[in-house]
Amino acid sequence: MTGLRNYSLATGAYWGFTLTDGALRMLVLLHFHALGYRPVQIAMLFLLYEFFGMVTNLVGGWIGSHFGLKITLFAGLALQVAALVALAGLQPAWPAALSVAYVMGTQALSGIAKDLTKMSSKSAIKVLLPEGEEGTLFKWVAILTGSKNALKGAGFFLGGLLLAWLGFRAALLAMAAALALVLLGAVLALPRGLGQAQSRMKFSRILAKSRNINLLSAARLFLFGSRDVWFVVGLPVFLAASLGWSHTRIGGFLALWVIGYGGVQALAPNLLRRGLAGGTPQGGTAAVGAFALAGLTALIAWGVQTELSPWLTVIAGLALFGLVFAINSSVHSYLVLAYTESDQVALNVGFYYMANAAGRLLGTLLSGLLFQLGGLPGCLWASVVLVLSAGLLSLSLPRGERGLKTVKTTG
Repeated sequence: MTGLRNYSLATGAYWGFTLTDGALRMLVLLHFHALGYRPVQIAMLFLLYEFFGMVTNLVGGWIGSHFGLKITLFAGLALQVAALVALAGLQPAWPAALSVAYVMGTQALSGIAKDLTKMSSKSAIKVLLPEGEEGTLFKWVAILTGSKNALKGAGFFLGGLLLAWLGFRAALLAMAAALALVLLGAVLALPRGLGQAQSRMKFSRILAKSRNINLLSAARLFLFGSRDVWFVVGLPVFLAASLGWSHTRIGGFLALWVIGYGGVQALAPNLLRRGLAGGTPQGGTAAVGAFALAGLTALIAWGVQTELSPWLTVIAGLALFGLVFAINSSVHSYLVLAYTESDQVALNVGFYYMANAAGRLLGTLLSGLLFQLGGLPGCLWASVVLVLSAGLLSLSLPRGERGLKTVKTTG
């Protein structure tokens, strides 16, 4: 009962953070697009967010294993409050170069905050669940991941709404105040020592992973690169520039997409039950999902390139993309926990999400650049290449329960 209570508290704090994170992304994107910034310039605003997410996951896992997940969770929430307040200090009269540099700095803080909070919350599942509960582990991971993405989608809508209602600065300060209350509640309620390793581990071990953790992390890099290469900059700018959508409409649409995507993630164990014959996902499950996603993305790219109806290609295609991607992402999130021991969970999850952040960094950079060079079709064909790479790497992951047990003893 205590474990469930602590898991609920950590998850609740993560939910509060996720709302502000999604809203912040939409606020920055729509605000600077309205100011006339080009797609590649908008992409630059998020580069340090993703880069410092990589560094944070790598080092944060070691910090969490030494000092406990409570410390990393609190640090993530506090840094996000600081980032929101700092961004509210942006002045319209500043030169464009100074504004971009300042926003990149605040986004770097937010990137550190996001990945400290995410690593802490997801690691807590493995720590609080008894060994051998693989089916329950898959369900808990799916629920946390799905609810997080649903709330991030709500954050997209909230960002567009707050920008139209309060304006840029007031919206940021309102979110900072709300998140400060979440931080205070977490400080008062969570126990000490959550997720702390029983024995000290040398800092050099943060890169010493098992072969299968490395393979899964590399597949994760390409999987998330394939999403963000068209989703982060290319899609919102396409909807605004080519379809003439308003800020609120774009925010609302992307919010509904991410909410639906999160819902599918939460339901992934039920959706895969028949295909897995009552078992749990294996490496082959991830490979099949990646190849299916590559085929679907190629069809969307072909449809956009041949100028078929945007509603048939981009809108309906995006819905199907989200369905397949969500299931594959849930499988990945389960496998990284199944492949590791509880005592090393913060280190391995941190390393894995470092690869996740690297994929988002790659996708974000390519999204702005390729959209400027080749429009949305250029982003989509790059997505096909990236997700095919994820599928090929997943083919080398172990299959069957015996493979999982072998990995867990060497991770």
